Amino acid sequence: MQAIRIATASRGAASAATTGHQVPLTRREFLKGTGVLLGTLVIGTPIAALAPSRAWALELKALDTATGDTLLKFGRVLYPHPNLPDAVYALLVKDLDAMAAADPKLAGQLRDGVAGLDRATGGAFAKAKPAAQLAAVKAIEGKPFFATVRGKCVTALYDNEMTWTAFGYPGESFSKGGYIRRGFQDLKWLPDPPADASPPPFLG
Repeated sequence: MQAIRIATASRGAASAATTGHQVPLTRREFLKGTGVLLGTLVIGTPIAALAPSRAWALELKALDTATGDTLLKFGRVLYPHPNLPDAVYALLVKDLDAMAAADPKLAGQLRDGVAGLDRATGGAFAKAKPAAQLAAVKAIEGKPFFATVRGKCVTALYDNEMTWTAFGYPGESFSKGGYIRRGFQDLKWLPDPPADASPPPFLG
């Protein structure tokens, strides 16, 4: 199977979904890390249209597959966006896994936190019903584990071009001449304002 390796994709380039190396995933590849997350992009979505492959893979260095999957689902509960594929939430797991690899204490916090979510949902948080997942997350609000994952969500989910593509955000315009000549009227998800509320821009 050909898959985009999220672990080697660079955020801030074209896209974490579109710039990763496309490589065959063999048993040897799986054995390199502690765990691996796999998924596919839905046909017809903006991200799938740009990606060289529908399949994606994230190799974990410190966390196992079950822990990574639970953290991915935890991120979805914290910041639910139905139009964002799991590949975007996998960037959260990628960053948390890197932190865990560098800090054994934090790795323990993540594993203990995941174990607590599993207990709170009767066995497996990742497979629990949405209402049970939400209740489990609300119960730990303010705890260190909650703060660690929530804090990383902000940058992992929103500072990458996969999310921008899904939301229809064209990215910064300074390097392309500024918003007056590019992007000033690209807003697609709200109705156009009345003419008297939008005077013509001053172009010098």
